[in-house]
Amino acid sequence: MQSGRKGKISRGCEWVLTYARQSAATPDRLMGWQSSSDTARQVRMYFPNLESAIAYADSHNIDYVIQQPKSRRVKPKAYADNFAFSRNGAWTH
Repeated sequence: MQSGRKGKISRGCEWVLTYARQSAATPDRLMGWQSSSDTARQVRMYFPNLESAIAYADSHNIDYVIQQPKSRRVKPKAYADNFAFSRNGAWTH
C-alpha cells in the first residue's frame, strides 16, 4: 500500500501539460466505453516549474491555459479511530 502523492508530483514536477480534446468521444456500441481517435489526449508532460512549461508550449506553437494547482487539505487520521466509540457511521465488517 502506498499512501503518498503521485510520484512525479512529489518529486517536484508540479506542472502538467495536457492536450485539449480535438474530436468528440463516442460511446462504444458493444461495451459502452468512451472511444476517440484523438491520441494526443493520452500524452501528459510534466515540468518542474511554470516557466519551462510555457517555454515548451511556445516553442512548439501549442495554445495553453494556465490553471494554478489546488492546495490539498489533509485530515490526519489514526487507525484507532476506526474502533472509537464516538465513530460516525455504522460499523461493518
